[in-house]
Amino acid sequence: MDAVLAELIEEASRSYLQKLIEDGSVFLDGTPQRSKKEKLREGQRIDVVFPAPASLEILPQKMDLDIVYEDEDLLLVNKPKGLVVHPAAGNPDGTLVNGLLYHCKNLSVINGVRRPGIVHRIDKDTTGLLVVAKTDVAHRELSRQLAEHTMERQYVSVVWFGFNHEEGRIDAPLGRDPKNRLKRAVVPDGKTAVTHYKVKERLSSFTLIEVVLETGRTHQIRVHMAHVKHPLLGDVLYGPRKQPFGLTGQVLHAGVLGFTHPTKGREMRFQADPPAEFQNILEKLRR
Repeated sequence: MDAVLAELIEEASRSYLQKLIEDGSVFLDGTPQRSKKEKLREGQRIDVVFPAPASLEILPQKMDLDIVYEDEDLLLVNKPKGLVVHPAAGNPDGTLVNGLLYHCKNLSVINGVRRPGIVHRIDKDTTGLLVVAKTDVAHRELSRQLAEHTMERQYVSVVWFGFNHEEGRIDAPLGRDPKNRLKRAVVPDGKTAVTHYKVKERLSSFTLIEVVLETGRTHQIRVHMAHVKHPLLGDVLYGPRKQPFGLTGQVLHAGVLGFTHPTKGREMRFQADPPAEFQNILEKLRR
């Protein structure tokens, strides 16, 4: 049951859904089910009762956020490198969520008290565009677009080594690495994950690529590119530990984000150029 719910409700973590099951907040054909291992059959009805949000304990903190767009339903932020998206173990404050709470006060609450407004995430050292929901209505609609793969997410990255082709598609299921809980890996029983990539520029021993996500799993681009023997430049978790230019974080930028406005219905598409560090690395590789 918990696996099915995790597929259907992508904005909620699996551990959070497991707690809902244990608390009797998940009903199967009208009957509470407290076992996450409950086997499901086609045609059964699942009802999930989300508890009222707990009082918010995250401290609003003033930050110099790069807000690309904002209205009463949502906002887009261009996240810098090194900024964690939401509080977690080891990062209780100083996150994007802390800055967002200072900036706009009201954020959607259906994703839990530690991730208000967060529809999707990018890694700490990944830069680029994120959409944030201010209302629950906007959050649910944006999450639906994510789940149905109608939200456009395009990245650029520099990867190790050259390609003997111009573009490719990686379809490989992802899950937690059985040998290292901090990593993700291609595993037979993992969640469906599909990544499309295209060569933009060949740079001697490296390649600048454009990546389009069909799904959005944790570390998806990093794991998939390492899986095909082209780890991201700077990625010490999935690539070589010794990296050029003293890099300790992946060179990856979420440059394009497109979606249908959750309440107004109009198509929206935003673009943000890679940061100066990314551009400087490109110039060094070109020389």
